[in-house]
Order: sequence, then structure tokens, then C-alpha cells
Amino acid sequence: MNKLAIISGIFLIQISLSAILAPWIAPYPSDLQNPDELLQSPSIKHIMGTDRLGRDLFSRILYGARMSISVGIFTAVSSLIIGTIYGAVSGYFGGRIDNFMMRVVDVIYSLPDLLLIILITVILGRGWISIFLALSLVSWVTVARLIRGEVLRLKEMHFIESVKALGANHERILFIHILPNTLGILIVTLTFRCAAAILAESTLSFIGLGLAPPFASWGTLANDGWGAIKFYPHLTIFPGSAILITMLAFNFLGDGLRDALDPHKRI
Repeated sequence: MNKLAIISGIFLIQISLSAILAPWIAPYPSDLQNPDELLQSPSIKHIMGTDRLGRDLFSRILYGARMSISVGIFTAVSSLIIGTIYGAVSGYFGGRIDNFMMRVVDVIYSLPDLLLIILITVILGRGWISIFLALSLVSWVTVARLIRGEVLRLKEMHFIESVKALGANHERILFIHILPNTLGILIVTLTFRCAAAILAESTLSFIGLGLAPPFASWGTLANDGWGAIKFYPHLTIFPGSAILITMLAFNFLGDGLRDALDPHKRI
């Protein structure tokens, strides 16, 4: 039992539920402005202080978690689906099909991720959908390479040869006998991709290329406080800490799942 992974899993469940229930558990509305309480330091009334418009920072972080975590999870899931299907087809059929499909992956992989993301956001605009599509389209290639290698290994095993001898078609072999055996590595990959997607979205929003108002995420909150970090560091420290702790939790959970799903470590 990996206690750190268990604690991380509990934390991720709690932060996800807090994001979902933000309208009911946040002490203040996220857009409530109070001119009498501008740039307040952390206190009993505002446990994380207030921003330059007098909005409660803790409430805004709860609402920002909705955007950051949803972008991370949905991006990771979509890239996992695309990369798994692409890599599985490429590795299973091999030959010219594999060669052509992997050259496509190499071309996409050689392009700078930031350049592709900027291009997509310029075309589609700065919004949730454009960030989701941009991150999904640049992150599936890593998954495709990983799954291709796993399929190449599995298709040479004896039980696959037995299934072929029994007359099973390609679809059944691939989707019933091969892909289920990659479930462990897919689950682990999902946790790491979630952390990477959250960091990517936060980075883009922090440098002004991600979400635009009225959307708010941890990255936009950190960006809002960056200009006043010298005098009001809490505006950047708390959103940055939320990003850091959540990423660490996903990574620790992934490490624990990898150890738990590794058959060699259960012997």
C-alpha cells in the first residue's frame, strides 16, 4: 500500500468535489466586488485575502478549480482515446501502415507544442473549447507512441497467436484481446497526462494565451497577481500552490498506480 498515493487520491477527490460544489461551499460569490476591502491580506474573514477588486481569493480559487481540473481531465481523456486508437492500429497492422502513421506522428512531434497551441487559439479564439482542442491535438502523439510499443509487444505473445489460429478477426483481436491488456498503462498514463494538461493550461493562461475573461482558472488568477507580487504575494502564492499541490497529487497517484498494476512487483 502506497500511503502517499492514497492521500493524493483522497485529495484529488476532495478538490474535485469542492470545484463541483463551489457555488454552495464558497464563502462569497467569485465575482462579488467590495471596494472597501481591496488587496486585503489573509485574515479570518478572507482566509486567502482579496484581490485588487476586493473579491475573495479563496472563492475564486474554488471556482478556478472547475476550469483547471476540467480542462486537465477532459484533455487527458481525449488525448488518451485518440492516441490509444491511433497507436494500436499502427502497431497491430505494422508494415507500410505503421511506417506511414508513425511518420505523421514524427512530423507533429517535431513541431513546437507552444507554436501549435498559439496557432489554434488564434484561429478559434481564447476560450475553453480552443484550449481543450489545442492541448488535445498536441498531447495525443506521446500516448500513440507508448501504446504502439505496447501493442507491438503484445501481438507477438502466444495467446494472441492462439486467438489468430482460432480464426478471430482483426477487430476482435485488437479490441478484445490486446487493448484490455494495456489498461494498466493507460490508467497510469491518464494520471500523468492530467497533471501535464493542468500545467499547460495554467502556463498558457499565465502568459496571456489561455483563457480570457469571464473564464477564470488558477493560471489566470496567478497572472492577475503577478504584477503586484512584491507587495501582495498572496495573490500569486495561493493559486500557484494550488497548481503545484494538484500536479504533485496526480504524479504521486500515478506512481502508486504504476507500482500496484506492475505484475512483477506483486510477485
